[in-house]
Amino acid sequence: MTLAWIGALAIGLSLGLLGSGGSILTVPVLIYLVGQDEKTAIAGSLFIVGAIAAGGGLQFAVQRVVSWRSVALFGLPSMVGTYAGAWLGGLVSGTVQLAVFATVMLLAAGLMFQPPALDAGPRTARAAWKVVLDGLAVGVLTGLVGVGGGFLIVPALVLLGGLPMHLAIGTSLVIIALKSFTGFFKYLEVLERLDLSLDWNPLLVIAAVGLAGSFVGRSIGKRVSQRNLRRVFAAFLVAIGLLILGQTLPELIPSRPAGTSVDVGVSHL
Repeated sequence: MTLAWIGALAIGLSLGLLGSGGSILTVPVLIYLVGQDEKTAIAGSLFIVGAIAAGGGLQFAVQRVVSWRSVALFGLPSMVGTYAGAWLGGLVSGTVQLAVFATVMLLAAGLMFQPPALDAGPRTARAAWKVVLDGLAVGVLTGLVGVGGGFLIVPALVLLGGLPMHLAIGTSLVIIALKSFTGFFKYLEVLERLDLSLDWNPLLVIAAVGLAGSFVGRSIGKRVSQRNLRRVFAAFLVAIGLLILGQTLPELIPSRPAGTSVDVGVSHL
């Protein structure tokens, strides 16, 4: 359990340091350090991510650094998408979900390797219906693989929604909390149907340690280079993503039973 606590601290620190990306560590922590199966880990990840984001989002809300218009336009549709993604997750195997998750990790790493273009101030606001579609798409991803999606939400709110960076981070945390809890409650139905159950002890411990780590990370982040942090974290995501793909892809590729011959169309008399 000690390794899981360290993993929880890493989740919180990265959220506090980067404003996004830390929740993508939760599923690997639950699978490889706690020993849970894929579907239970995804459900637990949604709870942990929701709890950590709710704690941070509440702080931003008290400071009035949340765009409630964006929460309505982006966040509410993302809740619908998350519910749909969780339903979809009940129809596919855990191996498929894990492979998609690893692909998302590599996508996140690619975004983090790019020089951030988020500090140039607010852009022209995106059309409301397009923001709604953005929220739906990110929500489906959240429900399917159990990530908060902050690495997609923050750039979307800044580059597409026209929000300044500090407002986008606070708004993102509120949105992540809303859609993560939506997906979690849907996954409770999925787990019940599969006769699986949650072990609440590690979930509560990891959520508490992660929340504390996020506050520490936010304090540290004010004094270190964000660009270097993003690159180190991106390299870590690449390593973990490739490791997960290396384990899941062989299970997804059908293999021919040993000793079978290839039919070349020759009839035997």
